[in-house]
Amino acid sequence: MAHAYTPGLTVSAFTTVVKKRILPLKGEVLVEVGEPVEPATVVARTELPGKVQSKNVSADLGLPPSDIAAAMKKKEGDPVTKDEVVAEQKSFFGVFTSRSVAPVTGTIETISSVTGQVLYREPPIPVEVRAYVKGTVREVFPREGVAVEAKGALIQGIFGIGGETHGPLAMAAASPDAVLSPAALQPSFAGKIIVGGKLVTLEAIREAAKLGIRGIVVGGMNDDDLRAILGFDLGVAITGHERIGLAVVITEGFGPIEIARKTFDLLGSNEGRAASINGATQIRAGVIRPEVIVPLEGAATTAAASLGREAGLMEIGSLVRVIREPHLGAIGTVTALPAEPTALETEAKVRVLRVKLKDASESTLPRANVELIEE
Repeated sequence: MAHAYTPGLTVSAFTTVVKKRILPLKGEVLVEVGEPVEPATVVARTELPGKVQSKNVSADLGLPPSDIAAAMKKKEGDPVTKDEVVAEQKSFFGVFTSRSVAPVTGTIETISSVTGQVLYREPPIPVEVRAYVKGTVREVFPREGVAVEAKGALIQGIFGIGGETHGPLAMAAASPDAVLSPAALQPSFAGKIIVGGKLVTLEAIREAAKLGIRGIVVGGMNDDDLRAILGFDLGVAITGHERIGLAVVITEGFGPIEIARKTFDLLGSNEGRAASINGATQIRAGVIRPEVIVPLEGAATTAAASLGREAGLMEIGSLVRVIREPHLGAIGTVTALPAEPTALETEAKVRVLRVKLKDASESTLPRANVELIEE
C-alpha cells in the first residue's frame, strides 16, 4: 500500500514542551537553570527606549539656532518634567522674556545648534517576559531570556486568535457535537479556560469576554464571526496580537466541525488542572500553532507517560486536514498517493496526494498542504 509521512497537529497526553522566552532587547534574566516557575513568573526584564519628541527652541526664543546653547538652562542628558522651563531669553533691557518649556517628562536627548531643535526622550517602557507555562528553567540565554521546560499534555489547534493566558480547564460542553452558546456559559467559568464542542458562536465569545473567561478551546468557528470579532478580513493568517479579552483555539477548522473525540476526552480528563493557552497562529514560513499545554506532576505524569500521539504514517484511507487555501480547514480522506512529483498550475513539480473532501469533491493537493488527524 502507498504511504507517506506527514506532519500533523500534536494531540498528546504526555510530551515534553520547551518554550523559549526571549526579550525584544537585551536586558536582565531573573531566574536560574533548574529553578521552578509558574506561568506568571517574570523570567526576564528590559526597557524599551521611550518615544522622541522635538521642539523648535530657536523659534520659541526668537534666536538663531547657533545661539540657543547659551540660552539653555538644561544640557543634554538632564531630566525634565513636562512644562518645565528649559531655555530662556531676555530682551529689550530685560523687560521681555521668551521661554521654551519641555513638551514631555523625560530627558533631553539632543540640542542642535544647526536646526535649533531640542529632542526630548520620554521615559523608557518596562517590558517583562513571563514563563507562560508551569515548569523548570532548562536553559538561560544571558541578557536575552530563558527556555522553560514543561512535561504534560499538549493539544495543537489549526487556528487561533488572542495571545497567551492561563487558568484551570473547565468543560462547557457535554459532548464533541455540542454548540457553545451564551446559555452554556456560567459565572463560575470566570478566570478559566473552557472547552466547547463543534462550534462557538459570536455571541458566546463576546459573553465569555464579559464574564472574564480567559480562553476557549473548540472544534470550529464561522468565518463570518471571526470577521465580526476582528472588524476586518484576515488576509494572512498571522494572529496573536488581537485585543479581544481572551484567547480562542480552533482545533478542527471553520464551520461547525466536531472537536476530535480524542482531543475532547484528553481535555476532559484534565478538567480542573491548570493550563496555558496561546491563540497565536502563523501558517506560512516559520509555522506557529495555537496550543493548549497542561503541565502534569507526580502521579498524573506517570499515568500519562505512555499515552502520547505523534504525527505518523499517512496512507490511503487516512483522515487529513487541509492547512492552506483554497480548502483551509477542510477534512477529507486520502484516496491516492502518487509516487512521482506532479506539476501544479504554478508549473512547480511537487509530491501530491488525492483527497476526497467531506463535501464529496476530490482535489489534488501538495502533501505539504495537509496534516494527519485522528477521528
